[in-house]
Amino acid sequence: MNNLYLKSFIKCKRKAWLDYKGNKSYEIWSPHQSIEIVNRYKLFYKLSEGDLYAGTKACQKGSNGVIGLKVKSKLINNINAEIHPQLLKRVNGQSKWGEYKYIPVVYKLGHRTTKEHLLDLAFCSILLEPFQESNIEKGFVISNYANRINIEKIDLNKRLKKKVINIFLNLNEYLKGSMPEITKDRKKCTICSWQKFCDAEAKNHGYLTEINGIGSKTALLLQENGISNIKELAAADKTELGEKLFQFKEQKFEIASKFINQSKSYLSATPIQINQKENLSQFLSTKASGFFIFDIESNPDEKHDFLYGFLRINNLFEKIEDDFYDPILNLKKNGKKSHQEIFQKLFSKENWPVLHYGETEKIAIINLAKQLHLDSKKIESLKYRFVDIHLMIRGSWILPIRNYSLKTVANWMGFKWKQKNVSGSKALYWWIQYKTTLNDIFLKKIIKYNRDDCLATLHIVRWLIKNNKKY
Repeated sequence: MNNLYLKSFIKCKRKAWLDYKGNKSYEIWSPHQSIEIVNRYKLFYKLSEGDLYAGTKACQKGSNGVIGLKVKSKLINNINAEIHPQLLKRVNGQSKWGEYKYIPVVYKLGHRTTKEHLLDLAFCSILLEPFQESNIEKGFVISNYANRINIEKIDLNKRLKKKVINIFLNLNEYLKGSMPEITKDRKKCTICSWQKFCDAEAKNHGYLTEINGIGSKTALLLQENGISNIKELAAADKTELGEKLFQFKEQKFEIASKFINQSKSYLSATPIQINQKENLSQFLSTKASGFFIFDIESNPDEKHDFLYGFLRINNLFEKIEDDFYDPILNLKKNGKKSHQEIFQKLFSKENWPVLHYGETEKIAIINLAKQLHLDSKKIESLKYRFVDIHLMIRGSWILPIRNYSLKTVANWMGFKWKQKNVSGSKALYWWIQYKTTLNDIFLKKIIKYNRDDCLATLHIVRWLIKNNKKY
């Protein structure tokens, strides 16, 4: 049993069991994990000032940083334990190798230090102490935000070490038993390599968390009130259900109606039209004019938008040619030039709406316009040109799907991406690979993916027009 299973167990008991005993043919590659590995290595190399080596020999040599180390030992009840520390950082002290010792370091994405980070450090320290014959009182959690190394010192006290031992013993018992149930908090599943495997089971059993907007707390509340699956939710009375959803306050009856309709749509595989908003009617009335479809690819950790994709549409139902799509790459070194190209493109057709999916694109362009000190009237005119297709779908339709992401909605409507298993995180992974290798093949993959995202948005727009008043 090792610290990798322990980390999985802290996130999700079922994930730990699947990592240990699951059929690997059901596991999918996770770009998030690959991105983390690449970023982590770069940061470790920087932290170790280039003196980063692998294995026990690196410890004996006294390298600043040590990766790729495995340490085995026996814990309470003679249980075999093993650690794979992400990084060992050399510090002043005394160990079996001389007048220095090592402390464990873990990498985190984003700002939040979690229980997983703390317990991983504590568990690694327990096995490292006898290995290097030295006490370990501290560990580091490091992150890279806005191109700065952030280091957080963690006190590895007795209480934390005792806690992780108890969790490890609990893990050992869980792995002896049958597969645990699917976690109630399905938000954790979005970057898990077992997501599709668990999704299939959740759909099969009609779990409440399959319904858009229902998280673990709402599902528990519904179960306490006698609604345990999607069928029972679909059959619920709107008024009675609204009274039970007291946490939504004045919106409780509206939310109840949405949950019931979403359940009915999900079970029947039929979309339900719920509203024809004014902005939708106005949009439909201009369907013969030109539009831009706009989509951004970005690296949120570095606050860097590396590709701005424009699809020029003269008529929504014309055949799309290759030259209709214009990718503007922002390689940082040409940042100023790419920003000029973006606004030159946008203002070349001042009356054209800019269609996008989600709020990211509008926020990014308005912020960029302010940074470049564009005329305030131009900025205001830009604001009114952006049309969020995601909001349009959510405000007018209930679809028989789990969520309303671009991929889920467009896939349901019959759109297929040319590259398999693509996502924004995979595009980010390709971007990181490009920066490392400068191989243009990764840029081509990103551009191809972004073009398909634009086409997927267009596909949804066409569906909206075609199906307006149909259902």
